[in-house]
Amino acid sequence: MPEGPEIRRAADQIEKALLPLQVGEVSFAFDHLKDYEPLFEGARVEKVETKGKAMLIRFNNGYTIYSHNQLYGKWIVRNAYTYPKTNRILRLAIHNEKKSALLYSASDIEVLRDSEVPAHPFICKAGPDVLNDDITPEDLFSRFMDKRFFRRRWSALLLDQGFVAGIGNYLRSEILYVSEIHPDMRPVDCTEEQLRAAAEAIISITVQSYRHKGITNDLELAEKLKKQGEKRSQYRHWVFNREGRPCRKDGTEIVKIIASSRRLYYCPECQKRGE
Repeated sequence: MPEGPEIRRAADQIEKALLPLQVGEVSFAFDHLKDYEPLFEGARVEKVETKGKAMLIRFNNGYTIYSHNQLYGKWIVRNAYTYPKTNRILRLAIHNEKKSALLYSASDIEVLRDSEVPAHPFICKAGPDVLNDDITPEDLFSRFMDKRFFRRRWSALLLDQGFVAGIGNYLRSEILYVSEIHPDMRPVDCTEEQLRAAAEAIISITVQSYRHKGITNDLELAEKLKKQGEKRSQYRHWVFNREGRPCRKDGTEIVKIIASSRRLYYCPECQKRGE
C-alpha cells in the first residue's frame, strides 16, 4: 500500500507531465463523473498537492480532481494515449499532447470546486502532511501533547491520518525504532527526549523515504549493503519486514507483532517498554 512518500513522488511525476501543456482530454470511468469531462478540455494543471495518501490536482478553471489511492490505486505516467499492459481497471485518465497520467484501481475519485476542497470529509480531518505542509518538529511536539492524542498508543496513533497524514505501516515501524519508543507506549508515557526524537523522526524519515525511493535505513549503511550484494528488501529498512534478523545497532532479534490489525516490527532492546 503506498504511503505519503510514494504519493508525493507520483504527484511530482504528474506535475512534470501535465503542467507544461493544456489538457486535451480527461476521462472518468464512473458515470456520475462523466458530465465533468468537458470542463477540463483546454484547461491547465496549476499544481498537484498531496494530503497524506490523497492527491489534489488543481486546474486553472476553478476545479480540483481529488483522488485517494486506498489499498490498490496506482498512478502511471506514459506517453500520450499509450496504455500499459495490466489487469488493473483504468479509473481516470488525463491527457495532453505529449503525456497521459493514468490512475488505475482506485475508486475514491471526486471533482470539487476549489472552494469545496477544505470541507471535503478526508481533507478537513487530515492532520499535517510533512511533504506538503510547513510543519516543524516543535509543531509536532506540541501536537503530541494535545488531549486528542497524548493518551493513545503510538502503534495506533501513527496510523491515524488525523494525527499526521501520510504515515503508513512501514513508516510507523521505522519512526518508532529511530525514536527508541516501544509500540505499546503512549506520548504521555515518554520522556521529553523520546518525544523530541519522535518529532524529528516523523519529519526526517518521511522526507528521506520520499527523496530516496522508500529507503529509511541509514543511507551509508544501505549503500554499503547494496554493494555487498544484498537485495533492496534486505537493505531498505531499519526494522520493517526484518523479523528474526539482527538489529542493525545491537544485534537483538527483530520482533514482529500485529498492532491495529497490521504488522509492526521493533527491537525489544532498543525500544524497551516504559515503566
